[in-house]
Amino acid sequence: MDTLLSLSNDLAAAVERAAPAVVAVHARRRLPSTGIHWQPGIVVTAEHTVRTAEDITVTMADGRSLPAVLAGRDPGTDLAVLRVADAGSAVATPGDDAALRVGHMVLAIGYGPRASWGVISALGPRWRSWRGGDIDRLVRLDLVLYPGFSGGPLVDAAGRVVGLNTSGLARETRLALPVTMVTRVTDELLRKGHVSRGYLGLGMQPVRLPEPLRAQLGLGAGALIVVMVEPAGPAARAGVLLGDVLVALDGAPVGDLDDVQARLGSDRVGAEILAVVLRGGVRTELRITVGEQPRRRG
Repeated sequence: MDTLLSLSNDLAAAVERAAPAVVAVHARRRLPSTGIHWQPGIVVTAEHTVRTAEDITVTMADGRSLPAVLAGRDPGTDLAVLRVADAGSAVATPGDDAALRVGHMVLAIGYGPRASWGVISALGPRWRSWRGGDIDRLVRLDLVLYPGFSGGPLVDAAGRVVGLNTSGLARETRLALPVTMVTRVTDELLRKGHVSRGYLGLGMQPVRLPEPLRAQLGLGAGALIVVMVEPAGPAARAGVLLGDVLVALDGAPVGDLDDVQARLGSDRVGAEILAVVLRGGVRTELRITVGEQPRRRG
């Protein structure tokens, strides 16, 4: 009994430590979402809950309602950043997401505060969301994200923020963005208002290479055939043609579209990348200057 009571008190204390940095974000009709006072005057929340770019308000933990300005948003990673003047309240204490293990107890916190208790149910490698963003690490949660919890913090048993909770990146799956990724994306959004992603200007489909060709050229089984070349795009300027078969980028084999996207991070925009293609069965090398993926309007 004493052990259970101690655990209960520790979890309540973790909520109390994190709660002063938890805010409500009013950027959609009816139910507000949760946000985190990330650094002085900066609030982060889930992008899918920000339905307007104007007339946004944030309710701080002490009950003050303050106007907020949308500083940047990235649908791919489901992260939005708001600027709040005169916030004057506690900011989040970040934890170490690299130390997370399957089975660790965690708490999802919503404004109020409200809390949901559970565990880390799965950890995985880098993955690509259905919204087109590269997520540094899969953090799957076995807990309830109640309505309005998206955008709020995932905290460890010490009350430190180890992630940002979202229901907007995978249907019927509760996930958290790792805190180190939230920091990185937030910094980029504050600098530029958006996240840059590499762009080749190609439409491609997976294909399997014939065994004799694979043996002759020392290639793997999978590759990508070019089915569309964006006029005047980066690949077109480098000489990529319709029907070329892409087999490698920067010395690494590519067998599916995820392999390509993994090599087109924001740090590659403007850089030259070596593409190896098969053209009429002949190995050809092309150097492509990576462009920036056009942003969707409206």
